[in-house]
Amino acid sequence: MFNKIISLENLYSAWEDFLRGKRNKKDVQIFSLRLSDNIFALHKELVNKTYTHGSYVSFKISDPKPRDIHKASVRDRLLHHAVYRVLYPYFDKKFIHDSFSCRNNKGTHRALRRFQKYVWMVGKNNTKQCWILKCDIRKFFASIDHKILLSILHKHIFDQNVIWLCNQIITSFETPHEIHKGLPLGNLTSQLFANVYLNELDQFIKHQLRVDQYIRYADDFVIFSQNKNEIEFIRAHIHEFLVTRLRLLLHPDKVFARTIGSGVDFLGWVYFSDHRVLRGTTRKRMFRRLKTHHTLETLNSYRGLLRHGNTHRLQNLILRHPAS
Repeated sequence: MFNKIISLENLYSAWEDFLRGKRNKKDVQIFSLRLSDNIFALHKELVNKTYTHGSYVSFKISDPKPRDIHKASVRDRLLHHAVYRVLYPYFDKKFIHDSFSCRNNKGTHRALRRFQKYVWMVGKNNTKQCWILKCDIRKFFASIDHKILLSILHKHIFDQNVIWLCNQIITSFETPHEIHKGLPLGNLTSQLFANVYLNELDQFIKHQLRVDQYIRYADDFVIFSQNKNEIEFIRAHIHEFLVTRLRLLLHPDKVFARTIGSGVDFLGWVYFSDHRVLRGTTRKRMFRRLKTHHTLETLNSYRGLLRHGNTHRLQNLILRHPAS
């Protein structure tokens, strides 16, 4: 596995993956000027195991809430793509079907359809009560424990050189004021390592708690049941597992159990038994953006989003915003 990751063929293929949408970036253009020299030098460091991960440049974005992004150098991001190209297909086969974040042929729209399917299944086509436990993990990326993550990787990866390389990437970053914790949001490998970390929770919920109707998207997840007492039992065990096994906490303000009839907020939509509507904050953000970005691309993006719910009125309002 290590030889496959660090091979020149994989490094050049990783460069092509990395380059998409970044050709005009100054740091990428500088790296490109001596591309072969840079790739051969990286390859030699990896072969000799003298490679060390560099530092990060930090900046803030609103997505929609404020987030701290940490960007590695072009050289390190190229390596992230090389690692991802080999490790993603290996781990993807180990993930549960209903994990939808940062995976091929998954995503939010498939998660939305799966949510509606489970509402119908548990509610017996709206003839039974459907309770939903909605959970969110507090400061997930900043709370990932390096030691625990590496121990999980050890269970699945038997090539110690790959473990060494993963260790170089994982320990290159620490959350401010937290030693040996956190993954940077800007790394491609962080998406994979986050899924590997929470796959432990997925397996616990599916195989230890034996929950059939369960969906996770990143650090948001929902569980469906006809029985409120069962929901409370599951919540208590999830809390214990997260604290003792993964050193994570549920967000105290974003965990609730309610019936589908009262509306359940998940992935930007509020679900009811027979329809879903756009979340209020999402709607407001959409119209704020339309005031400043009257482009055809923005309009088509929102039209595509609105097709996934009961939004006829909103679609008519969108049509009144001419693209520039």
